[in-house]
Amino acid sequence: MPPLTRRETLAGAAALTLAAGNASAQASEAAGTVYGLDGTARAPLAGILVSNGREVVRTDAQGRYRLPMPGDGAVFVIKPPGYALPRDKDNVPRHSYIHQPGGTPKELGLRYPGVDPTGPLPASIDFTLTRVDEPDEFDVLLFTDPQPESRLELDHVRDTAVARAMTIPAAFGITTGDVLFDDLSLFGRSNAIVGRIGIPWYSLPGNHDLNMQAPDARYSRETWKRVFGAPSFAFQHGRVLFVMLDNVVWLGPPVQVGAGTYEGRIGEANLAFLRNLLGEMPADTLVVLGTHIPLHTDAPPSGPHNNTVDRDALIEVLRGRKVLAICGHTHTTEHHYLADNLHHHVMTAVSGSWWSGPDTRTGIPSADSRDGTPNGFHVLSVRGTDYTTRFVPAQGEPDGTMRIAFESQIRAGAPEVVRTLRPMEALRPPVSQDALVDTVLVVNVFDGGPRTTVSYRVGGNAPEAMVRTRRPDPFVTELFARYPDTKKAWVGAIPSTHIWTARLPADLPPGAHRITVEGKDEYGRPFRSATVLEVTRTA
Repeated sequence: MPPLTRRETLAGAAALTLAAGNASAQASEAAGTVYGLDGTARAPLAGILVSNGREVVRTDAQGRYRLPMPGDGAVFVIKPPGYALPRDKDNVPRHSYIHQPGGTPKELGLRYPGVDPTGPLPASIDFTLTRVDEPDEFDVLLFTDPQPESRLELDHVRDTAVARAMTIPAAFGITTGDVLFDDLSLFGRSNAIVGRIGIPWYSLPGNHDLNMQAPDARYSRETWKRVFGAPSFAFQHGRVLFVMLDNVVWLGPPVQVGAGTYEGRIGEANLAFLRNLLGEMPADTLVVLGTHIPLHTDAPPSGPHNNTVDRDALIEVLRGRKVLAICGHTHTTEHHYLADNLHHHVMTAVSGSWWSGPDTRTGIPSADSRDGTPNGFHVLSVRGTDYTTRFVPAQGEPDGTMRIAFESQIRAGAPEVVRTLRPMEALRPPVSQDALVDTVLVVNVFDGGPRTTVSYRVGGNAPEAMVRTRRPDPFVTELFARYPDTKKAWVGAIPSTHIWTARLPADLPPGAHRITVEGKDEYGRPFRSATVLEVTRTA
């Protein structure tokens, strides 16, 4: 054979390089098939979205997909309308495959088990979806921050929010983080309890669901991945795209107990995933975006622990879309409107004030949130691409929408709640005529926001508008002061975004007066409540 010319030598070298590159590409690609199960018939599904957490692809005519997978990562299917994901015995949807050839490094010394070694990528990572009837009108149960710090507090989750949620028909449920309070050994029992509601239950991780021994963000979700799968994911239901993004970025172990370092950040990979995903969705799709840390909150303290630092970049990706962004984290209830068609709802915590407060009636702490909202959850009602939400207290009256209080300024201006209305609460003394001039009607509309309007009237008089006032709720202020030994050390009343106030007429005659409070909520729905104010003659 004659010697190779220089051109042939270079061509051969290029061919070898290309072949090596192709082999490397094949070794770093995830591939598989998405199947549909309709009755007993199982067949490949075309056009189904699959992602690696950044890129998003559709399956071809044979149901096949290919995605880059250069290292550790996850592959997950995005459930389309009219199909259901497989679920485990506790109704946790199984939508992802975790690829971690070496598993969780043992040298990290994580307190709770992580991912077992998965070995090389399988030749085919397959998903099977089951055909179901899926109407465009449905309800969703929305939990956030159950956050049980102990097995006893997990009992409280079971006996309040879960027990009440079992009575509300819904298509599925979502928890937007802090499923637990640092003790990740409770995931199994928590899933078993919530699973008894009997519907698919999607969960998003919070800052108290972290592996806090991890040196940085890379290995901070090892236990979560083992239990739930990919921390960020998406699915469709009806005409709605639900996108759950883990926005808690672990920066390193705490310097001291309780001083963990994390920040709210969507991150470049999640932004790319969202951008690619929205590119596959019709323009009129309703987007429900879930995070744990708020995009924005009025709750103190301000800063990256409580707010999402790259919120502006997220808003830019969502521009032109109709979006409901839901979250938890701050144990407050808030409504914000961050851009055209972007409604941000900070939801009530299941644990309220971290299971603080007296437990004299039921053995379960009253758990009123520090902004005065009872502990509870929300229900999202979707009708096509329109939606509303409503608050459901986890304890007490199931239809409670507000609390009415009368607060007098006495003792050189110090406030005193002279009467607070609450189910099963003892009535307080009447108000004397000379105290009327310094008495304020205080109404906490538990799920109120900037679009809520509130008025009051005395007897048959004309209604008077009340003023939205950022201030603490007098009821919860008094509650925490009266029972200091029943609350967590960091719990205290904070200014609420859903308080309305009005000065009472100073000329009310002695006797009993009906006080009617009414208004419209964030969605224009009417609400109404009433109480009796007793006025006595000046002594």
